Amino acid sequence: MSKEKRNAIFPGSFDPFTIGHESVVKRALPLFDKIIIGVGDNTSKTTMFDLERRIEYIKMVFFGEPKIEIKAYSGLTVDFCKENNCKFILRGLRTSADFEFERAIGQTNKLLNNNIETVFILTLPEHTFISSSIVRDIIKNKGDIKHFIPSCLSPKDFF
Repeated sequence: MSKEKRNAIFPGSFDPFTIGHESVVKRALPLFDKIIIGVGDNTSKTTMFDLERRIEYIKMVFFGEPKIEIKAYSGLTVDFCKENNCKFILRGLRTSADFEFERAIGQTNKLLNNNIETVFILTLPEHTFISSSIVRDIIKNKGDIKHFIPSCLSPKDFF
């Protein structure tokens, strides 16, 4: 009898993928057999980087990590979980406001699919203030983003 896989989806727009995102995924790896980073393709949302570029950045960050897959998706996250045989949704929490927002989404997802659990990982204290919107603002103003993006990525790739 084979053991059921513990697969998780880490959903987001990742516009761009930050060191906070990277930290959450790396710290969650021991908990799961596989983590699918689901890059949301939300046509109603204006992004700085197109979907293919966001996926390429994340592939560079996790190059050679066999437990990570990166996939684009649209629609409900619980449906994406079902399509990919995932019973967990992984989310990072930076602040108490994040918790309230993510709790509401997690409870809604539980009502939509009772078989899926949301798992929260707290961000490291030094990453609490980092958000994709702050990094986008730094990029728009041609500031130095090296402290906010994974070290394998070059800041010049974002300009």
